Order: sequence, then C-alpha cells, then structure tokens
Amino acid sequence: MRPDERDLDEEIRGHLAISIQERVDRGEDPASARRAALTEFGYVPAVRDDMRRVWYGRWFDAIGAFGRDMRVGLRSLMRTKVLTATVVITLALGIGANAAIFSVVRGVLFRPLVNRGEDRLIYIRQSAPGIGADNTTFSVPEIDDFRSRATTVSAFGDFSTVEFVMTGLGGEPRTIRAGVVDGSFFDVMGLRPVLGRLLTPEDDGPQAAGAAVLTHRFWTESLNRRPDVIGTTLRLGTRTATIVGVLEPSVPYPADTEIIANVVTSPHHLGATMTTSRTHRMTELFARLTPDASIDAARAELTAIHVAMTRDHPEAYADGAGTTLHVTRLRDQLAAPARTVLWLLFIAFGIVFVIACSNVANLILARSARRQGELAVRAALGASPAALRRTLLAESLVLCGAGAALGVWLARPLVAVIARYASRYSVRALDVTVDGSLLAAGAALAMVAAVLLAYLPSLPSSGSAGFSLAGNGLRVTAVATRRLRMFATMQVACSFVLLAGAATLLAALVALHTAPTRIDTRRVIAVDIPVAATGAGFAAVVELSKEAIRRISDLPGVTGVAAGSFTPWRDAGSFPRFQFVAEGYTPADGEDAPHARIRMVSPRFFAVLGVPLVAGRDFTDDDRAGGEPVVIVSESIAERLFPDRDAVNRRLSWTDSGPGFCRQQGCRIIGVVADIEDESIVPGPALTIYHAMQQAGVGDRLFVHTTADPYALVPQITRVIRELSADQPVERAATLADVRADVLAPDRLNAFVLSGFAGVAMLIAAVGVAGVLAFLVSTRTREFGIRLAVGSTPRRLLLGVLGDGGRIIGTGIMAGVAGGAVFGAIGSRLIDGLQMPGMWPLAGAAALLAGAGVIASLLPA
Repeated sequence: MRPDERDLDEEIRGHLAISIQERVDRGEDPASARRAALTEFGYVPAVRDDMRRVWYGRWFDAIGAFGRDMRVGLRSLMRTKVLTATVVITLALGIGANAAIFSVVRGVLFRPLVNRGEDRLIYIRQSAPGIGADNTTFSVPEIDDFRSRATTVSAFGDFSTVEFVMTGLGGEPRTIRAGVVDGSFFDVMGLRPVLGRLLTPEDDGPQAAGAAVLTHRFWTESLNRRPDVIGTTLRLGTRTATIVGVLEPSVPYPADTEIIANVVTSPHHLGATMTTSRTHRMTELFARLTPDASIDAARAELTAIHVAMTRDHPEAYADGAGTTLHVTRLRDQLAAPARTVLWLLFIAFGIVFVIACSNVANLILARSARRQGELAVRAALGASPAALRRTLLAESLVLCGAGAALGVWLARPLVAVIARYASRYSVRALDVTVDGSLLAAGAALAMVAAVLLAYLPSLPSSGSAGFSLAGNGLRVTAVATRRLRMFATMQVACSFVLLAGAATLLAALVALHTAPTRIDTRRVIAVDIPVAATGAGFAAVVELSKEAIRRISDLPGVTGVAAGSFTPWRDAGSFPRFQFVAEGYTPADGEDAPHARIRMVSPRFFAVLGVPLVAGRDFTDDDRAGGEPVVIVSESIAERLFPDRDAVNRRLSWTDSGPGFCRQQGCRIIGVVADIEDESIVPGPALTIYHAMQQAGVGDRLFVHTTADPYALVPQITRVIRELSADQPVERAATLADVRADVLAPDRLNAFVLSGFAGVAMLIAAVGVAGVLAFLVSTRTREFGIRLAVGSTPRRLLLGVLGDGGRIIGTGIMAGVAGGAVFGAIGSRLIDGLQMPGMWPLAGAAALLAGAGVIASLLPA
C-alpha cells in the first residue's frame, strides 16, 4: 500500500536515501544504486508519477496563489484609480524612454554589420593634426606601397567620393554623390547584390566599359525599387555607365552615396596627377585581415610601412603636420562619432528612469504606510512575511507590467526620433529599426522596477513599534517619513544634474548664436552650380561663372553677385590647410612654417559678403590666367607675418605639399581683408589666402546680395543658369543665415533634447516633493489642530511646511552638486569632450529647482 500523498515526498526520500547509501557503500555505482533502490521499494513507476504530481502540484499551487494575489492587487489598485494612473504613466515614461535608447544604442554600437566576416574588416585613416586635418585620405602611390608590402592584410579596397552630374533616369539633371572604387572593393567589404551583380576586377582598367551599382537606399527611395533598372545607361558628367546591380542594404560609409561606379567613369582618376602624385590624396582605404592576423599585428605592420613612406618621401608630408596612421575595426570606426552622444543620452534616460522610480516609490511608500493597518491584520491572522511580500510584489508587477506595456508602445515612435537624431553622428543609426530588443528591454526594466517597489516598504511585525491599530487607524513612523524624504531628495538631486547639463548646453548655444560673423548673412543667398561635375574644362568653368555673374547682376533687387569655391560653414573641412612661406618672414627657432586655408574667389566677393577690405585692392577681371599671379590675405596673416610693415606687394608661395599654382615664382599680395571664420561657428584667428578665381579655376558657388526676398530670386537664378547650360544643376539655395543655422542644428537639438529631459525630471521631482509634503501634512492634521488650539498661527504652520520643502530642495541640490562633480570626474575620463557646467548654469539650475520647490510646497501647505 502506498503512503499518503502528503507524506510521500518525505517518507520515500528518507527510505530511498538510506537504501542508496548502503548500496553505494558496498561499491555500486550511484545511478545503479538509485535504480535498484526504487525497484526494491516497488515505486519505479508510482514514485516518479506521484513525486512529479506533488512537485507540479506545488508549482501550480504557488502559481495559483500568486495569480490570486495579482487579482486582489488589481482590485485594490482599481480602488485608487488616480494613484494607479499616475504610477503607470510615470513608469511608462521612464521605461519607454530607456527601452528606446537601449534599442538605438544596441543598433548603433553593438549590432553586427551585414558585411561578411566583419570582424576582419578594418579601416585605415591618415591624419595630420599639426595642420588641423583629421583625415587627409590617401594617394594612389601610398596605397600601392601598402599593397606591395603588407602581409597581415589579404586585400585592400579603396573608395573615392566624387560628384557627378547625372542624367538618364528621368527628371532634371542633378548632382549626385558617388563612390569610385576598384574591382576588389565589394569583395573586400564582404557585400552582396540584391539585384544583378557587383563590380569585379574585370571592371578595372582604362579600357573597361563604364559600370555602376546603385545603393539600396537610392534604388528604394528614388526609383521605387524598379526591377528593370539593370542595363539602364546613365550619363555621369562626360562619361556613360551601365547599371549592373543593386547593393544590399548596408552602412553607407565613408559617404552616403547614390551610386558606386568603376574607375573608368571618372576621367580625373585616369589622369597622371591622380596616379603618380603622392600629394594628390582623395581616397579612403579599407582592408581585410588575413585569417591568422590580429588587428594589433596589422596596426603595427601598417604603421611601420607608413613610417618608412614618410621617411623615404619627406617632400610629400608637410613639416609639423604630425602625419599619423590610424587602424581600427570598421564597426568601431562607424560607431565612434555617435558613442559619446549616445552614452550621454543613455545616462540622461537612466536618470529620468531613476527619478520616475523614485517618484513611484514615494507614492507606493505612502500607500503602503496607509495600508500598514491592513497588513498588520493579515500578519495577526497568520500571513507570513513571505506571503505579505508576495502580495506587494503582485501589485508591483501589475503596475509595472501596465507601465511597461504602455512604455513599449510609446518607445516605438521614440526609437525613430532618437535614431534620426543619432544619424547626425553615425550613419549606422539610419538602419536602426524596432526589434525584439525593445520588448526585452521593457520587460527587464519592468522587473527591476517591480522588485524595487515590492521590497522598499517595511512589513509590520509583532515587535514593530512603528504602527499601532487603534480606533482612528494608522500612525506613521519616522522610518517611513525618512524614506519618503530620501526619495524626494534623490529626485531633486538627479533633476539638478540634468538641469545643470541642459543649462550648460543652452549657454553654449546662445554663445554660438550671438558670435559675430563679419558677414551679411541675411541678405546673401548661396547657390551651388557644380560646373566641374559636368566634366567641363577650366576655361568653360570660368566662362560660365563670369557670364552667370553678369546676367544675374541685372536681375531686379540684386545689388551684387560673386563666385567662390567655398560656402561658409556648409563646406567646412572641404579644403585642408597648406604650408606656405612669405617674403621677409623667417620662423623662429623650432617654429614650423605657417599653414593657411585656401579659397578661390571672384572679383567683388568681399563686397557682396560685406567683408571690409583692410588694405590694398580687390581682385579685378584683369587678374586672369596668364597674368601675374596675385593673392589677397586675411588680416591675421598680415599681423602675424608683417606686424611692423605693410603686407601689400610682398610675395608668398605654397611649399611642395601645397597647390601647384603659386609655387615656383610665388604670388604677389595685392590686398588684406578682415578675418572670416567660415569653418567654425566660434570666430578666431583665420589664416586664409584668397586666389583669383580666373587664375585658380574653381568657382562653383554663387553668392547673390539682394534687397528683396532672397528665396524669391531662386527661380530666376535657375532660369539664367539653364539658359547658359541646359544640363547644369542649380542646387542647395539658402541664405547664409540659414546655412549657419543648419550647421548649428546638432547643437540646438542637443540642447533641446537634454532640456526636455531636464524639464520632465524637474516636473516629476516637483510632483514628488508635493506628494511627500501632502502625505506628511495629512499625517500631522491632529498635530496642527493641537498647535492651533494652543495659540500657534496659520502663518507659522505654513512657514513650517514651506521649510520642510525647502530642506528637501536644498539637500537635493547639494547632493546633486556633489554627485554631479563625482560623475563628471568619472565621465570626463570615459567620454571625450564632456563639458562641466560653469557657475551660471549651476546657479540657473538651482534657481529653477528652488522655484519649482516653492510652488510644489505651496500646494499642500
């Protein structure tokens, strides 16, 4: 006869343990001893079934009990609908925001690339920090040196970014950004086609037919996934190319291009200057490691090759440039620009989550304190601490589960917003989509919040002096009060950190917006007319620019027109700085020759932009090719090189690493103009040398000064240009004020995003402070009545409550200052470019919080 089920587990286990031990002592195998003992007792099928039934029964009982607790908790929460809704919405904001940023961080920093063997794919960059060039790219001879000497790399792939005027797919002629690559590029990058084929080594060589691959984004967004696009012929400048394939969705690096074509489509790439000059650098370099090579070994070998190159060809590397080689994994290179801003956002979202949980904890603590009578009755009736804690956990799971569900729903559009924001820093963010990680992050955050909220409240016990059951209900302990104050203080401290950071960004943004430009930005419109992209020669470029200037000058409302090679701020980084020497100037011992920016401009350029001429004269139409080479220099060059003498009529020349013109016999300085800081928003000394456009041959930016609405002129300007050249694109028309504003957009967006977080945090903190004070006031009603009865005035009671709020706010601000200093010191070591707040941002953040605290304190007071 089998034992009773209630005793089966204990009894059977005891007998089995003795029998098994005896058999093991006799030398039997433990597994064999267990089977033999079960057979001996006759429980082989029965014991397994009964023990499994008991085991599962206990699980089902536990699950059933927990389900009942959740139903009870749900009914209890529905009796306090306002509190429940407040908790759910607060948690939804915290969980949704953090789930969204987690998805973006994962997608940008940790998600694998689609490239095959991406762990062996590296990016090689050459920089010259001494002349302010973060990426000087490579020349063809430099790449050939790497190819012939490297053993840790199985193959190299090169990529040059060029602009073509494209016709052939319908619509008007337009400038497209293209990549020019060799036939091994796609194999090195480990990419596949979704349609047709990719370029191969058979597409290399000057006799190959022009071939192009469409990027997936261009094929999808501009061509609506046309299946018949393969075989279509395009006109790219002066050459033609046949579309041979469509690339799979991949990260567009080093540039977001529409097409990727073979070398023969670019006449420039077939010229002698491109193939033989070591200083003609315009190519990005990728490589694939051999199977047995590590990135450290490849970095050491490629650096050694690079050092040998700079030693063997010193004329190709400017003195003081500090030319350096960098070798990184492609995935790290793609994520690096966004890493700082994403981690800062991650921290900001985390602080919002902490504040939200603190606010919810305040509400839960207050509610739990009011329920101590109920919990004490349950404990007196036999409920164990585990059962009481399970009840609290069930309620927390109901709250946090609802908050997580709403948060994940809110997070879906937030992912798109954050990804669009992060795409300014890393192209990887363009491909971030909502996936299962969002749900997983929301569930994980909900569990963390549920456990936190379930285990914060203290439970009543028979020895607790904190709570007593009486006719009027509940007396709140000092322990509960301290916890409420602690969480309110934590909210204020976290809010202060966010507010101080937002105030710092806002102060920096105001400084950028109010920085002087010395340019008439509101009445000058800039228009791109990429003449060179059409394949036109030097003479055609100059002639079209001159005729366009003449005709546009006759338009109504136009007061001046000029051409140049550079749109202020928009084209920052387009031209590196070059080293030059000047007549009568000798660098001091140990000082390198100066480096300057180069600009090509037409006559009246400075007058159109409103830049004053300090000395000498402007360019004229007589400063043309074949005449005396002349230049105009910025005021900073004149002051640095000729502080006591006139710079006009002095001569200067570029060194061997600089442009080919104005190198042999030098150029005569004919004028000095005020400094224009056209690259950085923050003005500073600008060493700039201006060449006459007719002598240098580049002037595909038109600048039109007008007394009318600048944008109303765009159709007329377009008509004039198309009359001169029907295939000439006219693009990116914008006033210089709007160009500058667009460059400031990332800073403005940073300030807006962090200010939004700070505002939400401050609101939650104010609600938390008000909630704490309201709870404390409600528990002190009898005390206040007694005080009024013995002669205290309402004014004193009001000031006392305000004082309680002031102490919470003041303690929180001091904690925020201390915590912010600690986190700032740690963060500055981990995050490059992290800026610490100054005195005024700190004072502003403290004032805002103090004001919010006073308002929050007045309501319960």
